[in-house]
Amino acid sequence: MREGGTEKWSPDELDEMLEGLGASVETSGDVTLHSLSLNMLSNQKDLAVELMDQILRHPRFDEGRFEQAMISYKSGISRRNDNPSSVASREFRKMIYGKDSVFAAQTEYSDLANIKREDLIKFHKRYYKPEFVMMSVCGDFKMEEMVSLLKKHFEKWEKGNETLPPIPEVKYDFDQRVGYIEFKNAKQANIFLGHIGGLSYDKDVPQRIVMNNILGAGGFSSRYFNIIRSKAGLCYNVYGVYDSNFTYPGMFINMTGTNCSSAIKATKMIKDVIKKFQTEGVSEEELNSGKQPYLNKFVFNFDSKEKIVNRMLTYDLFGLPYDFLQKQKEAVENTTAEDVKAVANKYLKPDKMRIIICGDKELFDEPLESLDNGKIEQIDITIPEAK
Repeated sequence: MREGGTEKWSPDELDEMLEGLGASVETSGDVTLHSLSLNMLSNQKDLAVELMDQILRHPRFDEGRFEQAMISYKSGISRRNDNPSSVASREFRKMIYGKDSVFAAQTEYSDLANIKREDLIKFHKRYYKPEFVMMSVCGDFKMEEMVSLLKKHFEKWEKGNETLPPIPEVKYDFDQRVGYIEFKNAKQANIFLGHIGGLSYDKDVPQRIVMNNILGAGGFSSRYFNIIRSKAGLCYNVYGVYDSNFTYPGMFINMTGTNCSSAIKATKMIKDVIKKFQTEGVSEEELNSGKQPYLNKFVFNFDSKEKIVNRMLTYDLFGLPYDFLQKQKEAVENTTAEDVKAVANKYLKPDKMRIIICGDKELFDEPLESLDNGKIEQIDITIPEAK
């Protein structure tokens, strides 16, 4: 939508105009949300609203830019196996959500071959309707003037008769399995392990925030870092987080990059750290270090009016109260060591995790079977050829 120009401006004209104005416009989209953002000087508000109108309602989908985008996507497919860590991350997501899930979708050449410029036009005509759109505006202007401008461009935007399809349901069974991706002669193993996560409005998200920081997301102060990297010296990097989304469950994802000669030991150690975390609980010092990363950054949620307005838009979109963030902060501050231990035992399942290991098993310190983590499958990452 942004790159393809509009009815009024060709792609080159739009690029040149925005560059001359020092303005930026970005469009993006995924399974659950599409967005358009524009930043311009406030004294150009008339043009800014017209640009929003043109890009949102009247995209050109220029044929030349469409072909360029297709070439870029095809190039991305051809290079998708170049980075072992990215490969492991991608395959882990498919292992969690399912290879046929929209939340782990992998684009192939055949998919691109089935997409024509006309399909984009049809999709836009079907779903880009005012009843599906929410907008926030922030800047140095009088509200009455801005409302008048918005009405001028958008008031006659006709509603459609479509309903949005429901967010696909995520069905999940907690179980054990191992996926092995072979990179022959690779010195480093990239390892991902975990299971399905939660939702961003779960009532105990604040306690999970503290848990995450103590266990694996708190950088140098996390247990993973201290035990697996600093004391055992087993890995280059190690990280873990129980993640969440507003519209579908996130993932409990743990990852490490280590020498192949310590791949199995490092994997087992991550599971052991989680189990001890559940049984031993946390100290007051750890509790404090788990809160500080969140609390120290909290003020930056309010360092611009743009952030505040856009956050209100997000809360409206997902039906959350405007004091959601403040309530979350208070809950983080009031989290106890007992709370952290409770959510760790409620949400973390170290004996029911799925594992992806990317590397050369001939160089591993132990056989994959020693993980004792269910069925082992060698994953084929061959890229299907274009037809």
